[in-house]
Amino acid sequence: MKREAYSISVKELAELGPDKVPNELVSAKHLIYNSPAALAFNSPGAEGFGVKRAALCIPGSVMLLIGPDCCGRNTSFLNAPEGYGNRFFYYSMDETDIVTGRHLTLIPQAVSEILACLPERPSVVILCVTCVDALLGTDMDRVCRKAAEACHIPVVPCYMYALTREGRKPPMVDVRCTIYSLLEKQERDSRTVNILGYFAPLRPTSELYDILRQLGLRHINEVSRCQSFAEYKAMSRANFNLLLYPDVRLAAQAMEEKLGIPSIELTRLYQVDKIHNQYLALAQVLGGTIDDGKWLAETRSLVRRTRERYAGTRIAIGETVNGSPFELALALTRFGFRVVSLFATPTADQYAWLDGLAALSPDTRVYSNLSPTMLYYRNEDQAVDVTLGRDAAYYYPDSAHVHWNEDLQPFGYDGVMTLLQALADALERRSRP
Repeated sequence: MKREAYSISVKELAELGPDKVPNELVSAKHLIYNSPAALAFNSPGAEGFGVKRAALCIPGSVMLLIGPDCCGRNTSFLNAPEGYGNRFFYYSMDETDIVTGRHLTLIPQAVSEILACLPERPSVVILCVTCVDALLGTDMDRVCRKAAEACHIPVVPCYMYALTREGRKPPMVDVRCTIYSLLEKQERDSRTVNILGYFAPLRPTSELYDILRQLGLRHINEVSRCQSFAEYKAMSRANFNLLLYPDVRLAAQAMEEKLGIPSIELTRLYQVDKIHNQYLALAQVLGGTIDDGKWLAETRSLVRRTRERYAGTRIAIGETVNGSPFELALALTRFGFRVVSLFATPTADQYAWLDGLAALSPDTRVYSNLSPTMLYYRNEDQAVDVTLGRDAAYYYPDSAHVHWNEDLQPFGYDGVMTLLQALADALERRSRP
């Protein structure tokens, strides 16, 4: 019997609809294959940002990782040159801790020892707990209160619970709630906005900053750009939050309930006309006007030159990218590329792009990085010229590669132009003798 990796065409997937996604593409329906996406230990598009590093976005924070030794093994990658070497501390749980819960009574002492060894007092201590405490049913909020009372410092929890990946608050949703949990209500400033969603800032060349200034906003906050805890606390003065990534919705809802800050959501897009329409809609909601003509014209010009030079270029797209792989596939198809394969999970929100992609590129094959059948994947019949995403690069080692999951986040016209330039550079390098 011939063994093959499971795949389905974009056309077939679109016809099935979001309620009938095949089990092979649903990770909760089978054992998980440790493909490149899983081995990264991070959410797609979050280069280097697992739960632990993400929570340390709070300026001046330190973290106590509580769990068995194996749970912290990849923390060593966040080394001193990155600025995290003196911000991680460990409580290594043994069998006695797991059986008796002894570690819970020792956490205040551990926090006190951390404070004693640091040259400067941190702004907050984050207790990062693993699946062990999820199975034990530990009330971490109570543990944090006890530690805060004993050590006179804010202590908050964050959860590295792989078990909750398919639930309402998966780890990368929950950690965003933790990041903004310390903000306290203040008088709001009509000229201040918070950009929420990512753990790293937007690329400094993104036109979104200029668009917001055109709309009268003078103070544009991102937690990753806050240099001090005081700057972080000032985020509670924002007139509204601008959400750029779906996983921050729950945190924004909590901020609205606690701080009275409403939200507006934008989507990271690579289709030029959609970007333009989204900016116009933002201006209308805020009661202002914008002029994005220069960026629109420049982007359209680059798209036209890209289509003339690279029409028909074969590309494979993975999910470890800064963007929706299905929306990226639709945009690049419209730019003249031929999308051969997609390595991504077709969640309900991705279906917004599937119908358009099915009309333009019905034969594109969709694979799941987490399906055990990927053990049998072979690329002999699906050669591509360039890949987008580290996972796609794994499946096509002989192609040109663009990883497209750097820390600095692309957005808007700047994101499109940067991506097209990166693809052109990769293809040119590959064509050189």
